[in-house]
Amino acid sequence: MRRPMAWVAAAVLLVEAVGIVVINGILATFVDGQSMSLDGLDPGAMVVGTWAMGGGLGLFLAGCATVCVVAAVRDRSPGRFGRGLLIAAAVAHGVLGAVTVGLVGWSAFAFLMVVLGLIVLVLTSYGPRKAERAPAGGPAPA
Repeated sequence: MRRPMAWVAAAVLLVEAVGIVVINGILATFVDGQSMSLDGLDPGAMVVGTWAMGGGLGLFLAGCATVCVVAAVRDRSPGRFGRGLLIAAAVAHGVLGAVTVGLVGWSAFAFLMVVLGLIVLVLTSYGPRKAERAPAGGPAPA
């Protein structure tokens, strides 16, 4: 059951990555078209910042999807960097879910919680690597 879960998590994270880039692209287009400014900030800087944020988040989510694909293909726990990446994504989805309830609605909250659940399931279903497990008998006597 671990492999299909990791594949589904990777697919959902890739769809989310594309969605984030598209949404930020739309926001950047609106900011550019209306020459919006936030407290005198240059509108061009806001457009570039919006595109950079979208691209950065898209790459982050694509990296998380790659970690899930590698875990599914190898049928092993992600490495230390991969687990850190997935933990960061899980925390981000939890915080964004809490904010999204009030700003967007329950459907967006439900989507973020499903993605959070998939990430947590990938992290917990594989467990620690064999080299990181403690010996069964406990520490050796001195």
